[in-house]
Amino acid sequence: MRKVISKVSKAILQWNLIEDGDTVAVGVSGGKDSLLLLLALKEFQKFNKIKFNLIGITIDPNIKGLDFSGVSEFCQKLDIPYFIEKTDIYDIVFNVRKEKNPCSLCAKMRRGALCDAAKKYGANKLALGHHQDDMIETFMLSLIYEGRFSTFSPKSLMTRTGITVIRPLLYVSEYEVKMKSKDLPVVTNPCPADKSSKRAEIKALLEYLRSKYPNIKENIFKSLTDKSRNQIDI
Repeated sequence: MRKVISKVSKAILQWNLIEDGDTVAVGVSGGKDSLLLLLALKEFQKFNKIKFNLIGITIDPNIKGLDFSGVSEFCQKLDIPYFIEKTDIYDIVFNVRKEKNPCSLCAKMRRGALCDAAKKYGANKLALGHHQDDMIETFMLSLIYEGRFSTFSPKSLMTRTGITVIRPLLYVSEYEVKMKSKDLPVVTNPCPADKSSKRAEIKALLEYLRSKYPNIKENIFKSLTDKSRNQIDI
């Protein structure tokens, strides 16, 4: 866990993600990424000189079978204020819009709802649990499906709400997330699109490429985050 916190600290300090006086809302989906981020930021808050407030927010998409009681108890144990916002995102995506690629619309709606909720509860920053592998996969998705060199930024301002979105897990790999989240109250995802999305296909492609070129993921990530060399606007 010390290694994870060290990498989170590196991202925060290098990209100036959190400053004195901030109120940071963590978007807690209930997955391993966001729960580990919540724990890491709590530990960072304890031992770093930056003074900021921390809250947790869950957007409930109204999928039958979702239970966030374990997350609520986890936040209570960490002494982090926790809020659940009820939405109709699942119904809109699957029943009203009947999206062929539901993950994209769902992600946009959840991010919008998170920004609104963050503003509602007095936060000026929204921390998302995107890690190193997510950045690489997003780049590959944009390249293959959109013909663009693009990925998400470590820090970006949402002009509609004035909320700054930050990604403190930027230097943490998915493998590290899996290893350090075994004892966390991870919520099982009953979404019918889980494991069958375009992102899942890209993940499988990267694993195949890695079997041929062992350093491919590390090199892609380095090219994306090395400002002195890359030409990609993140």
